[in-house]
Order: sequence, then C-alpha cells, then structure tokens
Amino acid sequence: MAGISVALVLIPQSLAYAGLAGMPAQHGLYAAALPPIAAALFASSPYLQTGPVAITALLALGALTPLAAEGSAEYVGLALLLAVVVGIARVAIGVLRLGVVAYLMSQPMLTGFVPAAAILIVASQLPTALGVEGAGDGVLSRAASALAHPGDWEPASIVLSAVVIALVSAGPRLSRLVPAVLIAVVAGIAYSELAGYDGPVVGAIPEGLPALSVDLPWESLGELLLPGIVIAVVGFAEPASIARTFAALERKPWDANREFVSQGAANLISGFSGGFPVGGSFSRSALNRISGARTRLSGAVTGVVVLCFLPFASVLSSLPRAVLAAIVIGAVSGLVRLGPLVRLRRYSWPQLVIATATFALTLALAPHVELAVVIGIGLSVAVHLLRELSLDVESRLEQNELHLHPRGVLWFGNAQILEDAFVQTLADH
Repeated sequence: MAGISVALVLIPQSLAYAGLAGMPAQHGLYAAALPPIAAALFASSPYLQTGPVAITALLALGALTPLAAEGSAEYVGLALLLAVVVGIARVAIGVLRLGVVAYLMSQPMLTGFVPAAAILIVASQLPTALGVEGAGDGVLSRAASALAHPGDWEPASIVLSAVVIALVSAGPRLSRLVPAVLIAVVAGIAYSELAGYDGPVVGAIPEGLPALSVDLPWESLGELLLPGIVIAVVGFAEPASIARTFAALERKPWDANREFVSQGAANLISGFSGGFPVGGSFSRSALNRISGARTRLSGAVTGVVVLCFLPFASVLSSLPRAVLAAIVIGAVSGLVRLGPLVRLRRYSWPQLVIATATFALTLALAPHVELAVVIGIGLSVAVHLLRELSLDVESRLEQNELHLHPRGVLWFGNAQILEDAFVQTLADH
C-alpha cells in the first residue's frame, strides 16, 4: 500500500520534473519506473524513495543546455549519458567506501545553494504557469519578461496554476496521506476535456515499456564528466539527509556507502532505459514512511506500479502544462527560506560569507549552477583551512617550570607556530 501510494504521487511529479530537466514528458515516466526498483536492491534505508527530483533536474538542465537544444534528440541522448556518468560516479564512491565526500558539502554552502536553486526552479516554471512565452536567454530573464507583460497572461492557465499551487501547498498540511498532486492532475485533465482548454498540454505520450539501450553519445563523455561528478555528490545531499533523519528518529544505523551504490544503480538503469539523473525525494520518502512502509521493497513496488501504468500513459496527454508547472512551483516554493541564511550573521561571519556567496553565484551563474556548488565547497574548505592554521599558545611560569598550553588542531600547516612560540617563550624567560 505504501508503494502504491507513492506511485500515485510519483507519476504526475515525474512528468513535471521531466519538463524542469528539459526532457519530453515520457522520459519522466521512464526515470520513475526502473530506477526505484534498482535502488531498492541496495538501499540501507527502508523508506528512501528514488526517482525524478527538482534539484537534480535543475542540475541536469544546467549541464545540458549549453550542449544542445532542450527536448531535441541530441539533448535526450546527452541526458541519458549524464545519468550513466552520475551512476558510475556514485557506485564508485560507494564501492570504494568514500561516502564521507558527501560531508564536504558544508551546511552554510547548502543554506545558500538550496534557496537559490529553488528560486531558479520557480522562475523556470513561471512563464508556463502564466500561459506565456518568456523572452530572454536565461531562466531569470525569461521569468522577468513574463512578469513584465501582464497583458499577455492567459487567464485559464493562471486559474489552473493558482488552484494547483493551493492544492499542493495545503494538502500536506491537512494530512500527508492526501494525494494532492493526484487530485490536481485529475482535476486538470477533467477541466481540459470538459471545458475545451486550448492552452499548451502534455501531448502524445508513447505507450509501452522503456527500451533498454547502450547506444549513447559516448563521444560527449568528456564534456559531461565534471557536471556528472558534481551532480553525483550534490544530488546525494537530499537522499543522505532523508536516510539520516529517519535513522535518527528510529535509532537505527544507516550506511552512506550503500546509499551511494543504490543511488548509483538507479541512475545507471535510468540512463540505459530512457530516463535522466534521479535522486531521493524527501516528500515521497516521508509519504512512504507514514503510509506504512517497513522495508526497502516499498520502493520496488512503486517502480512496478509505474511500469504497469506505462501502457496507459496516453490518458495524461490532455493534461495542461500549466498544471505541471504549478506542481513544481508548489513542491519547491517551501525551499525558498532565507531566514537561516540571514541568521548565520549571529553566529559566524565566515559561514555567512560562504552561504551568501553560494546563493549569489547560483543565481548569477545559472544555468551552470554546478560551478556555484564547486566554488561553495572550495570556500568552505578554505575557511576551514584558515581556521585550522591558527594556534593559540598560552604560557605560564611556576617556580622553575615553564608550562605551555596550545589550543587548536596541531598539524603540519601550523606546527611552525607552536615551535616559534616555544622558542620565544624560552627566550623571554
């Protein structure tokens, strides 16, 4: 029952996140079918639900848009290869037991990156939600263009978007068991069919199971290597936090290396079966847990349900794209939290600098948000090294005994400070 409950949410979400990643709708379904089954074979968390997620979709969009036109055959091929690169990187990290790399993403860096990424995601969906075509090259410029021309807004799209956002936002507050996303999709299809909606719709969706293939644009592997590694590490933050949170609540252990392998296996099968990079979803994992899941097999059930739905996917063809855009906006708008970033000022100016810089760079460098992540990690490491370079050495003299009290971490980078302080103190006395 838990697996089926999650599948009812995952099917419409997968279409929405496919659009966010710049992929045709059916590839969202492919990324929601076999990947959860593959992840369930290796996962250490009994609740983690794998499939298309917003942050990973945004990272994939940023990596692929400079290389090909969104939705084109070339773009789709590169997306499949990117998922394979992410999968190989995660499996390698897990097998080599290097799961500790996930902790290189400091909390201040994530505090800056997540809200900025959420702003970009919302901005990318605004033109569709308003029923207009935004002008401009970047995500923010297209959103600004759409907002600047209210005369072009399409009333039916706006009403649909507002209703769906209200449903998606209010549903979990009533009960996490309320399938708000499913209700929104059914209502959207009904409105489209009965009211003769003439706005953009999902369109024809190929029916049938995804075809397994290794015929990918391998010649582009070099261009996708760095983005793939960044997505492999950054995209792991969400499933890692999910598994850690639930493990702490239930006083049970979890294994970061096993989760890396499980997420890597999911991405490998996603790439070879027509999907795109996937990750763990916090909202679907929480739904999985409160729906009664007890083992990781619930994730496999979710994948099987999506597989069984694929031959009937054409029922979604009349779904307005404004509904999908609103689903994404409603799902990620809660991530736009600037309070934690501002509160860093009370505790640590260096951490505030890391968070603010990551936030600003994520917006400024879009769609290359992976560069902002790399710079944020670099700043975190630099601040740590600067802090560790300092060593406080106090001294006191008791009769003929000289006492030294070094405070800090002693390592080769600051050993000279202790030696100089020792020699100077001897000379002073």
